[in-house]
Amino acid sequence: MGSPGPGLLSLVPFVSVDHMMRIVWDIGPERMIVELAAYIEEDFRRWELFDKTPRIAAHSAEGVIELMPTSDGATYGFKYVNGHPRNAAAGRQTVTAFGVLSHVDSGYPMLISEMTVLTALRTAATSALAARVLAPPGAKTMAIIGNGAQCEFQAIAFKALAGIEAVRLHDIDPKATAKAAANLAGSGLAVVSCRSSEEAILGADIVTTCTADKRFATILTDNMIGAGVHLNAIGGDSPGKTELHRDILLRSEIFVEYAPQTRIEGEIQQLDPSHPVTELWRVLTGLAPGRRDRAQITLFDGVGFAIEDFSALRYIRDQIGRTGEYVNLDLLADPDDPRDLFGMLLRHRPG
Repeated sequence: MGSPGPGLLSLVPFVSVDHMMRIVWDIGPERMIVELAAYIEEDFRRWELFDKTPRIAAHSAEGVIELMPTSDGATYGFKYVNGHPRNAAAGRQTVTAFGVLSHVDSGYPMLISEMTVLTALRTAATSALAARVLAPPGAKTMAIIGNGAQCEFQAIAFKALAGIEAVRLHDIDPKATAKAAANLAGSGLAVVSCRSSEEAILGADIVTTCTADKRFATILTDNMIGAGVHLNAIGGDSPGKTELHRDILLRSEIFVEYAPQTRIEGEIQQLDPSHPVTELWRVLTGLAPGRRDRAQITLFDGVGFAIEDFSALRYIRDQIGRTGEYVNLDLLADPDDPRDLFGMLLRHRPG
């Protein structure tokens, strides 16, 4: 006689990488980014309901492993994510992730999902959402410095959400630029491959930096950034890792997700802790201005925050019933009598 099968309460929906890619193509990458941005904006507009804490990080010489938790009081979510720049040399991703949504009232998970692909999508959605309120009016050209795994997601997000028509690409590795240019062929964007950062930013209204090295770096120097530019700095996302010269920060109006986390990990770790910054949710809710004039330099110092992952997981949870792209995992013990866990074990004894 076989062992009893899993109980109904044992099962948790799981979205694998394959499922996620099928969901993306069922919806369409641009449309999915637009819809993700709407979920993120909706949650940013109820920002004050959420538990908020800087991510819990375990740093090593090789990289970082982080947990990113939050809750809106009814649903709890967290993401496990790593950042290991040397992984690429071994054929591994620099960043990998998975996430969980759970019911606060029972503690039972309602969803487990891959988040390597999903994080790239939600990062791009957040960047472009910020640009809608911070970029100069009529911006059409963006430079992307760092053409690794995030590059193409940023390009299509800014096309879909911010009206960008042309991207100028540069990476210290020409193969990365060639890869990005090939992937963006047919995207509807005019793509220009550039030999230097200086060349890439010529004529750009928006400059995105998304490099991977885990160290203080100066990807953009002060003399490279003129009036009216919007900077989207997303590579400086851990202590000791930056991309912009400090003097650029001093000339910019700076916008962040959650200031206590960004002061640890973002470009603003270079500044005095009292340096004024504006959290993006305040702009989205009308409590603070975004871009005030054409000449202003705006900087979105984006390091990624748990509420964005919560929003992305919430979005995926809302898609799986329609798409059917998931499997149920037998994850939770479900004995007939909740007090008789050992009895359940006995019933599964072989023979």
